[in-house]
Amino acid sequence: MAAKRPTEAWSRSIDELISLLDSAFLRALTEPARLELLKVLLRYGPADVGAIAAHLPQDRSVISRHLKVLNDVGVVRARSEGKHRIYEVDGQSFLAAFEGLLSRARELAPICCPPSDGK
Repeated sequence: MAAKRPTEAWSRSIDELISLLDSAFLRALTEPARLELLKVLLRYGPADVGAIAAHLPQDRSVISRHLKVLNDVGVVRARSEGKHRIYEVDGQSFLAAFEGLLSRARELAPICCPPSDGK
C-alpha cells in the first residue's frame, strides 16, 4: 500500500508544533541550570542573586544571566528593593505561557498527529 502524501495543512501544523517546541519559553525551561534556579525560587521564595547563589554551584554572573532569560520569557519577575533586585516566580505568567502552548498543541494535534485507528 502506498503511503499517503502529507497535506499542506499537515505540513503547516507540523511546522507550527516544531515552532512551539522550539519556543523561547520551552528552551528556557529545558536548561538544567535554569530548572535548578527555578526550584530554588520555588522552595525558598523571593530572593536576590546572592541569596539564590548560596544554593547553587554557579557564579553569581551565570545566575544573573539565567535569571534574565527566565525573566524575558515571563517565568520570573524582578523588583527593586534598595540596591537589590529581588526575583520571584511569576505564577500567573508562567501558567499562562504553559496554557497557551497546550491550547495551541491541542488544536494542532488532530491535524498532524491523529490518534491511531485502534484508539
